[in-house]
Amino acid sequence: MASATSLTDDHLLCAICLSAFNKPASIPCGHTFCLQCIEKHWVHGGVLFNCPLCKEEFSPKPMLRVNIVIAEMEEKFKNMFENKSGNATEETGNGEVLCDRCTEPKSAALKSCLVCLMSFCETHLEPHQNKSALKKHKLILPVKNLESRLCKDHDEPLELFCRDDQMFLCQSCKQNDHKCHMVVTLEEEAQLRRAQLAEEKEGTDQMIHARQQKFHEIQSSLEENRKYVEEALSCSSRVMTAMGDFIKRSQIELAEVIKAKQNEIEKQAIDFINEMDEEMIQIKKKELQLNEVSPTDDHLTFLENVISLTITSPQVKDWSDVSLKSDQLGIREAVAELETTITTEISRLCDPTFKEKQKYAVDVTLDPDTANPSLNVSEDGKQVMHRDRKRSVQINPERFDHVLNVLAKEGFCSGKFYYEVQVKDKTQWNLGVASSSINRKGDIRLSPRNGYWTICMRKGGEFIANAFPPENLQVRKSPQKVGVFVDYEEGQVSFYDVDARAIIFCFSGCTFTENLFPFFSPAANDGGTNSAPLIITPVTYNR
Repeated sequence: MASATSLTDDHLLCAICLSAFNKPASIPCGHTFCLQCIEKHWVHGGVLFNCPLCKEEFSPKPMLRVNIVIAEMEEKFKNMFENKSGNATEETGNGEVLCDRCTEPKSAALKSCLVCLMSFCETHLEPHQNKSALKKHKLILPVKNLESRLCKDHDEPLELFCRDDQMFLCQSCKQNDHKCHMVVTLEEEAQLRRAQLAEEKEGTDQMIHARQQKFHEIQSSLEENRKYVEEALSCSSRVMTAMGDFIKRSQIELAEVIKAKQNEIEKQAIDFINEMDEEMIQIKKKELQLNEVSPTDDHLTFLENVISLTITSPQVKDWSDVSLKSDQLGIREAVAELETTITTEISRLCDPTFKEKQKYAVDVTLDPDTANPSLNVSEDGKQVMHRDRKRSVQINPERFDHVLNVLAKEGFCSGKFYYEVQVKDKTQWNLGVASSSINRKGDIRLSPRNGYWTICMRKGGEFIANAFPPENLQVRKSPQKVGVFVDYEEGQVSFYDVDARAIIFCFSGCTFTENLFPFFSPAANDGGTNSAPLIITPVTYNR
């Protein structure tokens, strides 16, 4: 008996497949073959079953079992071979699969056989290319750990893929449990997956490219915005400083004009006084002449005295329409108008009193009992939107039955109050306050005459103050959030672009005698283009 150390891989090859034993089975004549190889050889044996090597015949068919001794020898030999192969691979350091049949030094494998479970270089691959029995073996690109390529249930190559169960199959698996499934070869599935991965990669590359472009666009926009902010700050500082200097110079000039006018008025007054003094001298002279006539009851004597008297009439003028105007230039009115104009224009740019108004923030909640049946009010009472289907609601005198309006629960009859409403993504809306006695039935015209102080955004981005008559508003940018401020005693209702801190419009000089309720109208959803809700948002006050 040969020792284990004298064995070569030729001693442990199957004579049928010429590969290393896979579950070696010995027959009565003493020869050993792979269990699967000898079973396939005897499939068409009829009554007699012969040995492929010595041709000895057996009847009945011998019972086949794995030869444990040879199997253990095969396993030891394989382990010894793998250790040597592993050392050789480690020495090469290039990760190549080496030929299992080569002696040292080993050549790189050209193919791996899933039947033999071995890898072969070009020289040792020739039997698989020339012998008809070996040509049927499944050859693949060289890989390590060939046992993982075999089905654990049938010891056959995993050369198929089930798309239904997403698993690898051998031919026996396909015939047993996957007959009705979509089964393809590994090549077909790999080709499909490669195409899918290539498509996914192309899509991913496009997304990366698009985001890189957008990233650069945003970066460029950010830089442009920073430059714009710097220029805006510089411009505002320069303009405000110039305006301040101009106002100071104008104040000096105006003071000189006022003083000059005062001097002129004083000179005129002195001239008037001097002129009247001269007239007084003449008038008093005439008075003396008149006093020279002696009083007497004798008519003849009286007439002789009067006729002989020579009276000089003074040269005087009519002073009834002569007066001094203390403010002929209307300076006070002009300055007041100037103050109003400057304050209004600056407030439209950025109202410096805006934060003060935010201090009067109140908690406002929508009243569903006043909402039109086509309006949907959120459970927390902070949002309202139009929906196509009417709700089933209780009829009450406080509910708007025709127009898409809703009031807040809270009413105010004194002091100041402020709240904010998000109008983002909307194309139409109405906001403001309304008196408690307003008409809520039928068609309604929003006007202070009818108890409504509101502004609106119409389709197309047009902003209107619902005054009498309505007034078109010049808005630099559509607001995302609108602030509403009411000063009850002053009779003032103001609307603000919260983000810009700029005033949009102000009703002033109003007279309030009833409770005022915050008023909301999200308008029709317009086929979805105006479906965003009006949202009452918390007021964030920054000192």
